[in-house]
This record gives sequence, C-alpha cells and structure tokens, in this order.
Amino acid sequence: MPRFKDYMPAGVIPATLLAFDDDFSINEAATRAHLSHVGNVAGITAITVNGHASEVHACSDVEQQRILDVSLEEVGDKLPLINGVWADGSHEAARIAKWSEAAGASCLLVFPPQPIMMMQGQLKPEMGIAHFKTIADATDLPIIAFQYPVEQAYRMETLHRMIEEIPNLVAIKDWNMGQMHERHIRELQASSRPFNVLTTNSAWLMSSLTMGAKGLLSGSGSVIADLQVALFDAIQQGDLKRAQAINDRIYPTAQCFYGPPATDMHNRMKEALVMLGRMPKAVVRPPLIKLIEAELAGVRTAIEEAGLSYEGADILQQAV
Repeated sequence: MPRFKDYMPAGVIPATLLAFDDDFSINEAATRAHLSHVGNVAGITAITVNGHASEVHACSDVEQQRILDVSLEEVGDKLPLINGVWADGSHEAARIAKWSEAAGASCLLVFPPQPIMMMQGQLKPEMGIAHFKTIADATDLPIIAFQYPVEQAYRMETLHRMIEEIPNLVAIKDWNMGQMHERHIRELQASSRPFNVLTTNSAWLMSSLTMGAKGLLSGSGSVIADLQVALFDAIQQGDLKRAQAINDRIYPTAQCFYGPPATDMHNRMKEALVMLGRMPKAVVRPPLIKLIEAELAGVRTAIEEAGLSYEGADILQQAV
C-alpha cells in the first residue's frame, strides 16, 4: 500500500539525482546521503525518483526497483515518493506501476511513450488515452502525466478527455512554454474535479509560477530546493519584492543548468553537488559524458553567484 494514501501532488517537489562509482555501478551510500540532504529541506512536499534527473533511461528494471526501495527507506516515512514510469509499451508501464505501488510509492510520474509521441502520436488522442488507461487499470496510485513540449505534447482536447475518463490522473508536469503553459494552468486547474499543473519550467521558474501553477517538479531541486521553496512561498503570499530577490539568487544556476545543450542539465547539477560537498563524484552513464573544464568553470561561477554552500542558500539574510 502507498505510504501516503490519496496524495495530491502540489508545492515544491525536487527530482533527485543518482550517484555512481567509477565503474558506473550505483553508489548507494552517496545516493542515500543525497536523498537525506534534499529530504531535510524544510517546505518540500515530496521527492521524485527514477526520473530524468536520475538517468532513468540508463537504469535497468532491477536498478529502478532498488532505487525506489532505497529512497523509501531513506525518506519515505516523512515524504511522499513519486516514482517515474519510463516505458514505451503500455503493458510494461503498467507492470512498473504495479511494483511501484507494491513497494510503497505514493504517486507515479508517467513519461510519454517516445517512439509513439515522436512519430506524431499526439494526432491520435486514443493512443495517449489507451496508454494511461492501461496504467490506471493496474494501480490505484495517483498519476502525473509528463507533458512534453510542442510536437510531443498531448493535445488540449486529449488532456481534457484523460481527466474525464481516468479518475486517478491528478496532475501534469508541464514542460510547455508561454501561451500554452498558461492555457494548461487556466483550463486544466478549472476542471470539474481537482487537477493540478506542476511546472517544470525551471529555466524561468518565477514567470511560470506567477501564472498560477499549483507546484513545481524540478531536477534543479536536487541542488536549490530551499530557494525553490522560498520562491514558491513568496509567490503564494503575493510578495513580489521578496520573490524577485529570491529569483535573483536562482538566476545564475538557471542560466547554467539549463543552457545548451539541454542534455547536460542534470550532468551540471551533479557537478554542482560535488563542488558543494554533497556528492563524492559526478559520474554519469554513457552516452552522457563528463563536462570539460570550461563547462565546470561555469558551474563553479553559478554556485558562487547564487551564494550556495553545503548547507544550502542563506535565504533569510540575502533575499529580503
């Protein structure tokens, strides 16, 4: 059974990273320490594992199950755990959903089936609906749909149908920008039943949150969760001056982490954790490769300009 029954995803939800040894095996001790550090940040509402940030694409099924088990052992008694469902086949996704629920996850983050969505699958709403219904039939856990941008996005009419037809679909993690992102927030959060939009637009987080998203789900929360909590709270309180000051602290890391190429975003975050003394090594699994020295210098500059330390950001003194 899930440890947090009837969980509704909202607020600040970091997606944690995964530590590896030099032989590319999972460094469980370092991963536990990272989970504990993030889990101790006051104000976060959940943690996501087996997502983009933890290189789920490069992890076996057995490893994914172990990552969830370790995460539950480390922080599962005090925070809901959201487990990623990375699968291109609907029945395989349903199988992951089953073992996630059995292990004790509180929610699922379902990635779009890549071969389908990359080949204009969004033009056939029945495909997306069939994918989520197959998963929903296998579990009672609440589900977050990862809404990719533009060509790989589920169409608005598809999302409305999914909300109507799949009761345990409770949120989207929205990677769309500008007008479409705002439309998702306005329309989907006005559904006939509770439904939340969680932004993953961490490159421009303040702008996104001011549109009214009910929360954020972000890999950069693995590094700056305390700043994200402070920003979210300031916006919820309508304190524009404080939100701007906190956003000034976030800006250097956003520019660094989310610069081109986007494929290195979590690679940069992992290097930042090493520089902050929160992770022993920044090993990534191929095809990702280690950053070169010029890129590492950019990460160092970003964490210095943001005023980060092992403990976190000194928010109260520097963002007023």
